[in-house]
Amino acid sequence: MDDTKRDGWKALIALLPAAIMLIIFTFFPIINTFTMSFMEDFQLAKGAGLLAINNGFSGIGFKGYQQVLTDPIFQSAIVNTLILVLVSVPLTIVISLLMAVALNGIKKLQGLYQTIFFLPYVTNTIALGMVFGAMFGSADSGVINQIVKLFGGTPKDWTTMNALKWDSFWVIIVYTVWNGLAFKILVFMSGLQSIDKQYYDAAKIDGTSKARILWKITIPLLSPQILYITITSFIGAFKSYTGVISIFGKGETYFGGAGNDWITIVGYIFRQMGSSGKGVYTKAAAAAVILLIIILIVTALQSVVAKKRVHY
Repeated sequence: MDDTKRDGWKALIALLPAAIMLIIFTFFPIINTFTMSFMEDFQLAKGAGLLAINNGFSGIGFKGYQQVLTDPIFQSAIVNTLILVLVSVPLTIVISLLMAVALNGIKKLQGLYQTIFFLPYVTNTIALGMVFGAMFGSADSGVINQIVKLFGGTPKDWTTMNALKWDSFWVIIVYTVWNGLAFKILVFMSGLQSIDKQYYDAAKIDGTSKARILWKITIPLLSPQILYITITSFIGAFKSYTGVISIFGKGETYFGGAGNDWITIVGYIFRQMGSSGKGVYTKAAAAAVILLIIILIVTALQSVVAKKRVHY
């Protein structure tokens, strides 16, 4: 056996464990879900196994997609998810970029500050959401309402069943931004430290303002990191679920107000999975495939824009 074939076998053996894990936990569930989404009135059959096709269904068609797309709750879930994505993602990216730039300019206790901002990344999402829910709470409780009273404002029901939809919205946004800062700051910091200092030295000699340095030097040279953060942030925001339910704290299918104020696409899928009756799994699978298509479209658009805007 020549060296090329031997190296090929070594590479295959090295990749095999990861490939097996990907097949079992990624590719198989995607194929199974896609198959299930076309199986009308799908029902789990006892002892049928993991393959969707082995379980009960009445026929093959687009009934699940039709039911999902005409469901007012799913339509509301799409709108809610888009609102949360379009507000939280740009805010988080801009704030994390500015904080990373500020931290990069600090010499003393830089490690301490980085650790403080990294804490949300290693904190359980549900626990963090519950903390934010308790901080805001009802008009009679919560740290935020106490601060509002201190400054002569009117306390509000932020996360209770009586809370107005748009009051709850700002709690979700504050939580989402705070929870998303840690990883983004870390990525931007690593990118900033790899930028050659001669660019900044030349700009200082020319008397360039800090704002212009940020816009003309830092952001273009950080464009690969910005692209990566933007894509992963959009994907993560489209999958919003645990943060929303933990803020309201009334179960895995409660999303504020009468129950659906801030239901997301993933929340809709979980609700269908927890329901009983024929076709609920078909609807859940169809909703999951629709979400996948939306994410693929957004990612593709970002990749097209990146060809003109990203500098390597």
